[in-house]
Amino acid sequence: MGGVPASRLNQFDMGNASGEFPITLTLKVKNRVQIRHTALEAGRIAANKMLSSQAGSANYYLKVRTYPHCVLRENKLATGAGADRVSSGMRSAFGKNVSTAARLERDQAILTVSVTPEKANVAKTALWKASMKFPSPCYVEIEKGQEYMR
Repeated sequence: MGGVPASRLNQFDMGNASGEFPITLTLKVKNRVQIRHTALEAGRIAANKMLSSQAGSANYYLKVRTYPHCVLRENKLATGAGADRVSSGMRSAFGKNVSTAARLERDQAILTVSVTPEKANVAKTALWKASMKFPSPCYVEIEKGQEYMR
């Protein structure tokens, strides 16, 4: 294979991991999709930034639930003057490692946030902002603590 490119996604757990939170919200994809590691990192940063600034680092726990396992390859073709003599087109076009991605099935979880009841709406907005970074439409599901939500 020739190695796996380094993933930009390097942190999977943020916030207060040892806290007891009664509400758990999960961001899930609506369609089968392939999400690159850079998009996962962008979504994680967007959600974590909003949660840490508006909820406080002790009032939430954010977990990235997917890992980019699939290696993406690209057959780069030469362009410009003399490219027809240099490149071989699609002959032996296995490609070079470019990136990694996570393949998700329908209704699979991407991010999970556990929060206190006072910060539930902040967590819902943070997950919505993170969903804007992903290539598929997403929805937020309340897994635990539905009685606290208004």
